[in-house]
Amino acid sequence: MQEKTVFELIVEGKIPCNKVLENNDFLAFHDIAPKAPIHILIIPKKHFKNFQEFDPELMAKMTSFIQELAVLLNIHESGYKLLTNCGKDSGQEVFHLHFHMLSGLKNPQK
Repeated sequence: MQEKTVFELIVEGKIPCNKVLENNDFLAFHDIAPKAPIHILIIPKKHFKNFQEFDPELMAKMTSFIQELAVLLNIHESGYKLLTNCGKDSGQEVFHLHFHMLSGLKNPQK
């Protein structure tokens, strides 16, 4: 049996996180090593290794969750960057699908 990822342990409540928003399907929390003034991780509670494995119907629900999160953080108008890495050649380190929401960068890199 494969070892659980840190994100699975967070979902199970075995590792604490600084939660920002949660519903039945998704969890958003502060990154412990932020790369921007606002750096939130957004994960599905169900395990998917990466974006390639993600259920497209669940992605539609995740879109609404991310939009709600942006409003909650009051960055829906000023802007944010949303990114995910898919697979080891992209730099993915935790093999549980997650998105990074970054904001507050004055001169964001392209």
